[in-house]
Amino acid sequence: MSVNLSKGQAISLEKSGGGSLSAVRMGLGWQAAPRRGLFGSRTREIDLDASAVLFADKQPVDVVFFRHLTSDDGSVRHTGDNLVGGAGQGGDDESILVDLQRVPVHIDQIIFTVNSFTGQTFAEVQNAFCRLVDETNGQELARYTLTGGGNSTAQIMAKVTRSGGGWTMTAIGSPANGRTFQDLMPAILPHL
Repeated sequence: MSVNLSKGQAISLEKSGGGSLSAVRMGLGWQAAPRRGLFGSRTREIDLDASAVLFADKQPVDVVFFRHLTSDDGSVRHTGDNLVGGAGQGGDDESILVDLQRVPVHIDQIIFTVNSFTGQTFAEVQNAFCRLVDETNGQELARYTLTGGGNSTAQIMAKVTRSGGGWTMTAIGSPANGRTFQDLMPAILPHL
């Protein structure tokens, strides 16, 4: 059973039958919104990019994105860059896999972001979402819809925080502007 997350809502990443999740996937999906023009509607290709920034005591220590597909320790892995979206017709266009049991103990937060590398705003994107999936059985645990369009070119999507012996996910959904995760760092810091 999946939970539809609203901005700021947190969920525990513990299995319903007890125990902690061992591996999760953050999936990102989107389609270009049709634009009405003189000769009918058409779409422009939109390149959204998913990134995961790993923090230790509020300091960035590693990042996984389209130019660095695997964290230095191997616990976080990006499945590859999708330049146009809509590949799965509602499925994940980009995914980041996190082996929670292998994340080094000094990493206490992982922030997931999405940005429009081609610079279009979210007003030009439709059916955009991020979701958290239990990678061991494929069950969707939570979904956050990137609704509302707007003039932003990026979103601070969600964070996974180490709490005690387990992990908690919080949907952030904060609009930002930037083409890469580096551009988003000033917008990420208040969410740590």
